[in-house]
Amino acid sequence: MRYAQLREKSYSPLYFLSSLGAGGLAVSFFMYLMWMTPHKGAPIPSFSTLMAAFETGSLPMQALIVVGAAGIAVFAFLHLRLLFWNLARFREWKTTANYQALRSGNGENQLMAAPLALAMTVNVMFIVGAVFVPGLWEIAEYLFPFALLAFAAIGVWSLSIFGDFMGRVLTEGGFDCAKNNSLGQMLSVFAFAMIGVGFSASAAMSHNATVSVIAFLGAAFFAFAALVFGAIFLVMGFRSMMENIAEKETSPTLWIIIPFLTVIGITFYRLFKGLEHNFGVEWAAGSVFSYLAFLFAIQLVFGFLGYVVMKRFGYFEHYVSGDGRSPGSYALICPGVALFVFANFLIHPGLVGIGVLDKFSVAYFALYVPLVALQLLTIRTFFRLNSKLLAEDQAAATPPKAVPAE
Repeated sequence: MRYAQLREKSYSPLYFLSSLGAGGLAVSFFMYLMWMTPHKGAPIPSFSTLMAAFETGSLPMQALIVVGAAGIAVFAFLHLRLLFWNLARFREWKTTANYQALRSGNGENQLMAAPLALAMTVNVMFIVGAVFVPGLWEIAEYLFPFALLAFAAIGVWSLSIFGDFMGRVLTEGGFDCAKNNSLGQMLSVFAFAMIGVGFSASAAMSHNATVSVIAFLGAAFFAFAALVFGAIFLVMGFRSMMENIAEKETSPTLWIIIPFLTVIGITFYRLFKGLEHNFGVEWAAGSVFSYLAFLFAIQLVFGFLGYVVMKRFGYFEHYVSGDGRSPGSYALICPGVALFVFANFLIHPGLVGIGVLDKFSVAYFALYVPLVALQLLTIRTFFRLNSKLLAEDQAAATPPKAVPAE
């Protein structure tokens, strides 16, 4: 598929969500390798552990590794392709009047989609390097400081964008609360959360105490920035929606809580594991299970609420399978990915961890049936949206509404 050269009025920073969604799908395939292949003594599977498992494993294990690796490769490629496409369009679009108009209204936080996608890039490249590059994981300790520098740079960029937005609305005004009838403002704190989870990887996996502590502090800063401002934007959004009703085109933002909690949940899971591995702070299996179960329950509540609202609006029929065109539709991909990923944590460190579920049992695979269905539905939706919104022969000249991030 060739991606369209969108005209000035057609582009929106929300198109970065297409790259984000592809990166998330790459991570979803990594979950199979993470939890189902042996990698004793290592926190994640690597090229060497996967090759050993493939050479000595059964046919199902070999098939699992092939499918997992292929899925990572395909969606990592699409993630990078969409990222570079967006960066090129974004650079052109920043010279237009539409960019200046966006920066004077509620939708300025759409600009946070760019650092959000780049933070996902670092996470995806970490996975790609571990899975496909021989010997890279064995020198990972030397790479963690560079990962911290990358996330720090993205963090500074995101803080600059967020600071410009908050500084403007708090000192000059111009924020229209009536038009804030969605959870679109959560996009900015989702970016903070994604940066935080990137820092947390080094905090959990590095055996160097100094690197682990620096990563811990970085993760804590961005995770709590996400939680504090997320609570503010959550209340603001619901107040406006209940007073002014939700906007049909922005209704998928009700599901942004799902990926937000997945990323925040994994961040703190990694931080606690880092304390356990490096500093002897024990985290009991029962506490791990309850922590994961509580967050998963909240995700299901918001999943139900968002579905009810979008179904009443006829959102899926119009914007997914119908003629409606909105870059905000890509906000549907992350919730599907996030629920799949977090369910894997609930199953493995959670249910398997407390001993109520046997790995590779009938019940274990039964739990994966709805998860695989969800993953396949998310993949189908991703390609359907790409064909509608990005295919060159279907590029539209009419501008998309900016409200998805208001």
